[in-house]
Amino acid sequence: MLVIDDEPNLRAMLDILFRREAYDVTLAPGFNSGKDAVVNAPHPYGVVLTDLMMPDGSGLEIINAAIARSRETQVIVMTAHSTLDIAKDALWRGAYDFLTKPVDTKELRARVASAFDKSEIVAENRKLRAQIARFEPRDLLGRSESMRKIHELVGRVANARSTVLITGESGTGKERVARAIHQASDRAQRPFRVVNCGAIPEALLESELFGHERGAFTGASARTMGIFREADGGTVLLDEVGELPLQMQVQLLRVLQERRVRGVGETQETTIDVRMLAATNRDIEEEVRQGRFRQDLYYRLNVIRVPMPPLRDRREDISDLAHYFLARCAEEHGKDIRSLSPDALRALQAYNFPGTVRELENFIERAVALATSVQLGLGDLPSELSGDLAKAMPSLVSLPVEGCSLDEVMNEVERRLILEALERAGGVRTNAAKLLNISFRSLRYRLQKLAMDSGDDEIPSGERRWIKD
Repeated sequence: MLVIDDEPNLRAMLDILFRREAYDVTLAPGFNSGKDAVVNAPHPYGVVLTDLMMPDGSGLEIINAAIARSRETQVIVMTAHSTLDIAKDALWRGAYDFLTKPVDTKELRARVASAFDKSEIVAENRKLRAQIARFEPRDLLGRSESMRKIHELVGRVANARSTVLITGESGTGKERVARAIHQASDRAQRPFRVVNCGAIPEALLESELFGHERGAFTGASARTMGIFREADGGTVLLDEVGELPLQMQVQLLRVLQERRVRGVGETQETTIDVRMLAATNRDIEEEVRQGRFRQDLYYRLNVIRVPMPPLRDRREDISDLAHYFLARCAEEHGKDIRSLSPDALRALQAYNFPGTVRELENFIERAVALATSVQLGLGDLPSELSGDLAKAMPSLVSLPVEGCSLDEVMNEVERRLILEALERAGGVRTNAAKLLNISFRSLRYRLQKLAMDSGDDEIPSGERRWIKD
């Protein structure tokens, strides 16, 4: 714990008192040294015990600094100048408790112990949220290797203070990643605000972000806080940040550096505590090279990079996503639709999805709205999916005049599909089985039946290289 007071005798007494209670105590003589100790400590303190009125500053600023450093820190304020307004101000800023000098040592020990309990509870909640985000982030469905890495990254960056830049094509789920980061962080109970930088007219963007004073411009009939101040203590996602005008990029860079904003028409700046996330579907490095995006802002935003893969690069996730959207859309439309037919699922898995996850969601929603049975079939999906399914199937020769062996033809079809699945899965049989919508045991049986096991020398080397354990 950290003890901040300008009275040497009181500091010495508190040091002895809490060391007897087996606490690790750090003493700071006054405001300036206390603030430095809060900001520069290797790890946040569990409890900060601070005087409110000191010659070189106010304990209220200690509260701000401690809570800005970590939500786990609990601040107890002591003062000889007790008024209801002072107590309310300290508690409003986030102080855990308030005591009047001279303090009763028995009461002080009890309140410090309670504050440490609260700090441990907050820390445990943060760890649990991070674990949930690492393995089951809401709406981030997928068991592919690329999504597993995204799940892990979300859990690792959730409580970092660094900015995060989420990149990827439109429809890959960038906003969902941002929400997962916020929900897994210790800011989860605070606001989450999204700004679509490409949808707000340039003339209104500054007011939307930073707020404005009444009468600052025509139509400003009331004072507004702006998104950054509304989200104080929480998270702001700058969606499509590549669309920001250059002048606004300058202002945003200053906000990132100073953590202060000033609304249109205002004369004073306001300190904000906001976690900044940004997303773009543009090649942001190319935008920098072309001079359309400031290099210094790019470096500020690109501290942690989260690249979202398109759906065509993680086809093994299509089944999970399709069933998730099916269940949600069926509930929204009040329909009893329980499953996808095998043909419909194969068609979805064969489609290239230029619109990625959002396009899949739209397909399922349209199909649910038009469906008349308890199962979505191929006929419920858009016609272009049927065409892609036909292209995905291997072409068969027509029946020869002299006839043919049906078993041999079917074995060849099966052989070609298995080889294509293995090649697409990089030789990993578990993933190839998912692409074929069969179990791993079934794939292994078929490989043995077709003499395609990895050690079989009768299989040409160009085919055998795709079969791995």
